[in-house]
Amino acid sequence: MKDIEQIYKKYMPQVYKFLFSLCHDTHMTEELTQETFYQAMKTIDDFRGDCKLYVWLCQIAKHLWYKELKKKEREKPSEITEDIVSAEQGPETSAIQKTEVLELYKILHTLEEPLKEVMYLRLNGNFSFKEIGEILGRDENWARVTFYRGKQRIRKESHYEM
Repeated sequence: MKDIEQIYKKYMPQVYKFLFSLCHDTHMTEELTQETFYQAMKTIDDFRGDCKLYVWLCQIAKHLWYKELKKKEREKPSEITEDIVSAEQGPETSAIQKTEVLELYKILHTLEEPLKEVMYLRLNGNFSFKEIGEILGRDENWARVTFYRGKQRIRKESHYEM
């Protein structure tokens, strides 16, 4: 049990940052962070050491976040983008931005893995290419190329510049 406590103390801030970069919601991030370490505690014996412990924890966190996304897909689009658009803006600006954000997220959602993951980590999480490579078990150049390909796909499918 002491090992789990040490793991939690060492990696909780990093896992929290990773999850916050994906969901941008402090409450959800806290819930998913706790669930990540709970799942890790339950399955710590299955950890083979093929990757860094941080990467393994991020993989658990990512899967939990995907489960949460699937739940949210059933909600109305306006509820999903509600946190993204500021309430201080005028109704016209707010409506336009909600539409644009929704369109971009729809395009991002249609990207295949690993393009989608790399785009979320880079755009939402502000992770470096090196960190993205570590999280996904690849190298920095792979993360750069994958991000570039994702940008090209978004440009092709929308009228937005990134």
